Amino acid sequence: MNIENTVTVLIVEDETLVRMHGVDLLEEAGFQVIEAANADDALVLLRSHNEIGLLFSDIDMPGSMNGLELARAVHAEWPSMRLLLTSGHHNLTESSIPDDGKFVGKPWTEGKLIAKVQAVLAA
Repeated sequence: MNIENTVTVLIVEDETLVRMHGVDLLEEAGFQVIEAANADDALVLLRSHNEIGLLFSDIDMPGSMNGLELARAVHAEWPSMRLLLTSGHHNLTESSIPDDGKFVGKPWTEGKLIAKVQAVLAA
């Protein structure tokens, strides 16, 4: 069994078309995907879906917290959750992301995104 088939990804992205693109790429790679438009919605989903194993979040989002703040909150509440952050405007060092989290810049290619997801899951 591939690890992809055992992990559900929560993608958090406020830009609808970008989120849809990410969902398509992840689903084509065999992942189950749940989506949220902001951090507040993501936290609600995380509390009601215990099958989520990877948070894939944009950094710049409207609402009560940005993606890095969301990653910190998720790590505090779900320490085993894997973290992957993305941005077209920021280039984070992976040391600034909690718990061996990774960063992938936008725009994504299928190969680059899936390779980063696999790296996060293998960490």
